[in-house]
Amino acid sequence: MATVELTQHTFEDTIVNNDIVIVDFWAPWCGPCRAFAPVYEQVSESHPDIVFAKVNTEVEQELAGYFQIRSIPTLMVFREKVILFSQAGSLPGSSLEKLIEEVKAIDMATVHKEIAEEEEKTPD
Repeated sequence: MATVELTQHTFEDTIVNNDIVIVDFWAPWCGPCRAFAPVYEQVSESHPDIVFAKVNTEVEQELAGYFQIRSIPTLMVFREKVILFSQAGSLPGSSLEKLIEEVKAIDMATVHKEIAEEEEKTPD
């Protein structure tokens, strides 16, 4: 599957309606972002069950601000609407593949249970 561009209007639907979404926050002027793009694209072709998305931080400044993107590229991984990974810097293909394996192996029932327990402790 090719990567998809996300905008402020498509971001939430993409996260809500897909099990795993990996988001690359990038900008056209960013050398490391351009260097990482082919690696990201290549890994995306091996995982048709995952949405590989890109957010151009120059165009989508509100999204970048909302997620407090301070350095690019930044990779963020969502599974079942939960951010499981967020890190600035590009990854080699092998590390991205390992990250995907780890994300798929996470017991999301436990994660959702822990989130619910934390929310119960936190007063509104």
